Amino acid sequence: MDTININIDLGQISNWIQIVVARFSHLSGTDLIMMIIAVVAPPLAVFIKVGLTAHFWINVVLTILGVVPGQIHALWVVLF
Repeated sequence: MDTININIDLGQISNWIQIVVARFSHLSGTDLIMMIIAVVAPPLAVFIKVGLTAHFWINVVLTILGVVPGQIHALWVVLF
């Protein structure tokens, strides 16, 4: 039987976590809640953020075509 060795460099994971935390440190609790809503119910998150605008209807169409495109668009609208 062959032996498989797996080496994990925890230093790299720690660096990656620090980069992610630095990028998201400006977010408030409301932003985090909106991100969760954007993943669970994309059109609702867009509606809360911008109302019944073109972005809302674009998100509805994207969500109907596939949930993931709707989620990506919703996260874009919520974060930017």
